[in-house]
Amino acid sequence: MKLRRIRSMFSPSLPGTWRPLVCASAVAFAGVAAHAQSPKLVYPVTKKIAHTDTYFGTEVSDPYHWLEDDNAADTKAWVAQQNELTFGWLAKIPFRADVLTRIRAISNYAKYSAPFQKNGKVYFYKNDGLQNQSVLYVQQGLSGQPEVVLDPNTFSKDGTVKLESFHLSRNGRYAAVSKTAIPGTDWRDVQIMDMATRQMLPEVLHWIKFSDAQWRGDGFYYSRFPEPAKGAELSAQLLGMSVWFHKVGTAQSADTLVYEDKAHPEYFVDIGTTEDERFAALSVSSRKLRGNALLVRDETSSDKAFSPVVAELSEDSFDVVGNEGGRLLISTNRGAPNRKLASYDTATHAWSTVLPEQPHLLEYVTLAGGRLFATYLQDVSTHVQVHALDGKLLSSVALPAPGSAVGFAGEAQDAEVFYTFSAMNRPATLFRYDIAKASSEVFRAPEIPGFDPARYESRQVFFKSRDGTRVPMFIVHKKGLKLDGHNPTILYGYGGFNISLSPYFSPTRIAWLEQGGVFAMANLRGGGEYGEAWHEAGMRLNKQNVFDDCIAAAEYLIHEKITSPERLALQGGSNGGLLVGAVINQRPDLFKVALPQVGVMDMLRFQKFSAGSGWVSDYGSSDDATQFKYLLGYSPLHNLKTGGSYPATLVTTSDHDDRVVPAHSFKYAATLQERSSGSAPHLIRIETNSGHGSSNLSKALDEAADVYSFTWANMGITPTFARP
Repeated sequence: MKLRRIRSMFSPSLPGTWRPLVCASAVAFAGVAAHAQSPKLVYPVTKKIAHTDTYFGTEVSDPYHWLEDDNAADTKAWVAQQNELTFGWLAKIPFRADVLTRIRAISNYAKYSAPFQKNGKVYFYKNDGLQNQSVLYVQQGLSGQPEVVLDPNTFSKDGTVKLESFHLSRNGRYAAVSKTAIPGTDWRDVQIMDMATRQMLPEVLHWIKFSDAQWRGDGFYYSRFPEPAKGAELSAQLLGMSVWFHKVGTAQSADTLVYEDKAHPEYFVDIGTTEDERFAALSVSSRKLRGNALLVRDETSSDKAFSPVVAELSEDSFDVVGNEGGRLLISTNRGAPNRKLASYDTATHAWSTVLPEQPHLLEYVTLAGGRLFATYLQDVSTHVQVHALDGKLLSSVALPAPGSAVGFAGEAQDAEVFYTFSAMNRPATLFRYDIAKASSEVFRAPEIPGFDPARYESRQVFFKSRDGTRVPMFIVHKKGLKLDGHNPTILYGYGGFNISLSPYFSPTRIAWLEQGGVFAMANLRGGGEYGEAWHEAGMRLNKQNVFDDCIAAAEYLIHEKITSPERLALQGGSNGGLLVGAVINQRPDLFKVALPQVGVMDMLRFQKFSAGSGWVSDYGSSDDATQFKYLLGYSPLHNLKTGGSYPATLVTTSDHDDRVVPAHSFKYAATLQERSSGSAPHLIRIETNSGHGSSNLSKALDEAADVYSFTWANMGITPTFARP
């Protein structure tokens, strides 16, 4: 089992996908245009309270600072007023109900996860179509009769409590069951299920975040934070993370402290165990650096101390993939910006290379069935190689087309692994890979009513950014679509935290495409598509490169007559929300619609909330004089101009977002409403009982319908759908 570095778990990425839709409407085109272009809205009055922060002699006004207190009565009243305006505006879109109807119809098909096996039993998740949460099943072998293990739809009345993870002990007797503690948040409660009776044991573990149970014998390791102050659960800075061991059948108060660093309460600490439970590996990371230190403990040794494998914190990362006896297999970017797989002998402390760095990014490595499955990204498409444990290349996995393949997980005795393949115009399909035969076959293929992949085409293009850098972008639309500059187009981007945007399929996106829409996804610098060099080119003092790439992507779409500024929308979530805010400040003329979702909009104060201090490694910090000046230069909140003409904007956030706290969106929306000119609407949609990603499917589809409806309405387009 790969021992995940914690940084990948708390970066401000948008979890899951939402993706929009629509249905038949007889309303005239003029009605939509009139609604979108009506006189400037009268927004709720947002009071201004004098507040100034001083950074290195520079005073920065923050009159909406009071909106940072999400528990204050005034903030709650403001949220209610803004939602009343927004949902009232959306309700007047004549085709909005049809949009939601279409979204739900196109999403209503069975969806399966890749199965995982334990002691002859096969586990998998399935959603029948429109269930708020997917259900966990178990069956004997691949052909057995499925039985329900856990149905998260029964966890809460509104379906917002998720089954976050399910980890079986080595002998399969127990399972650590992680559930959402507060709907929409990253907080988790962990219970233990007795697999013989399918009943929960009495103990419940609290205040867990960014951590999974890692089994050893009759207990497991996990990381937790101190209990936050009452009322500060969603916004308080995360400090004092520590590692504990819980023994099954005991209360959390009896857990054993394994590791803490009181001298550095800002450190994040994560722990994992190898499949054979011989090694416990401890990862320690600073919030200012991208890398991590790595310590290991041999559970078979009488010496229970953690020994350093990599003692110092640096920009280099080290992720344990697994072990072969006393040899640890570690994925690292030290001396290898595209990553390599190394071996560390715990007896001799000697390092050696198993899989050397290649010209393409080594995205991840899994260990199963006595094989190494190495997944590479080549121009953002997946290529998978199968190696012996000594690194010898044995074969490659033949994939159906350029696209994304994820999975290949398993245990040492497994004879097969499973993976999911998808592309922009190909639904996610499950494949079974026979290790001995080195061949794949379809295991489960989706059946989407009324959808024919042959009607759509996807292609990858490359364009040049401002400094001449060659940047890739995926474009998908209906076959035969006339590229005359009038096609409604959504440009999606992220560009940060070493996260790659691989081509993927979205069922809700079908509705946009079948109406003659175009979806474009740009692989901006700051992401991980081409390794650490690509990441570094878009982080800290290089962040403007990300915005330049996005602007160049928009200019390409316009130059190639795919769309025009009157038919182009810019969308991004989390770090991508920051992207949207910064780009429309710099080039509002390129876009008709802006869709910043759960965005990081205040670049001077992000590090003061929740896990925000962990983003300093990518953004820099206003606590540094040079970085402060740079951040102030592009911060979406601080660069809105009085009298500025901005695209129609729908800001989306949630009341329980403890990843990117909603104050970012609150302050940004209030400032945009105050300073913008013209009649384009600037609205904020605030979901309740939800978080950084939608807390259930119903909420996700509702938001998708509103986002698409808002976009079409402001482009003056009336979508029409043929009813079944």
